[in-house]
Amino acid sequence: MKNVGGQAVIEGVMMKGKKGWTVAVRGPKGEIHVKKEELSELPKILRLPILRGFIALFHAMFIGIKAIEFSANKAYEEEGGKPLSPVAITATIGLSIILGITLFILLPLYATKLLGSVFASVATSSFMFNLVDGIIRVFIFLLYIIAIGTWKEMRRIFEYHGAEHKVIHAYENERELTLKNIKDYSPLHPRCGTSFLLIVMVISIFTFSFIPQSWSFIYKFLSRLVLIPLIAGLSYEFLKLSAKMKHNRIMHLLIQPGLLLQRLTTREPDEAQIEVAIKALEEVLVLEDADV
Repeated sequence: MKNVGGQAVIEGVMMKGKKGWTVAVRGPKGEIHVKKEELSELPKILRLPILRGFIALFHAMFIGIKAIEFSANKAYEEEGGKPLSPVAITATIGLSIILGITLFILLPLYATKLLGSVFASVATSSFMFNLVDGIIRVFIFLLYIIAIGTWKEMRRIFEYHGAEHKVIHAYENERELTLKNIKDYSPLHPRCGTSFLLIVMVISIFTFSFIPQSWSFIYKFLSRLVLIPLIAGLSYEFLKLSAKMKHNRIMHLLIQPGLLLQRLTTREPDEAQIEVAIKALEEVLVLEDADV
């Protein structure tokens, strides 16, 4: 059994294994387009605990950008439009990163600072300050997910997200990859990136508590950016542990908030979407030299 993960893209699904990744996209005319690439093995030093988590996050982001580029360009090409240029894609990703830093780091930090001027406990206690900061961050994240979920295009991506999870469930349970076998599986999965983001937010509360309360606003902001690799690494290790211990009662309780959050980022897919996810997984398993 190979360890396979995935990601929903525009009208498609990306699947990634140890040796390579594939993306399958449903075109406007109904055919499925596939792109695949092999991956080189990372040096041992980059596979050390904690460090591997940040590397995996960066790697997943890089592959995700290429997968989204492929899916978007296929849609534009078949509709007679111009494919997205590398400059346009880079600019979009850059703006997304800036928006993410603003919404999930700068805004919660500033809001907590304002609350500190009203409530003395927030201003004087490092733990209270970062607890409030974390709660605000989670609240903004929930509002963000709910807001983008109202877009028709994003709902389609959420449906493909559900298809990705269903197919991986079937594969992990060693079922034949057919629509009949896959349809009844849950669209929720403990190793989902949505759960990872929630874990990041929880771990950040405790990690940021070590930042001296006496530091200025700008130093607190910059220290949060610097600590992102550490938080990502710790979160990655917890996510892997939770997947291995998913039948443990305590771990089962700990992963429930992440699974609940996935109800906002996944939808029940139709058969055509599941077929795309099956194609993506079948192609990546060929790269992994596994039987389908």
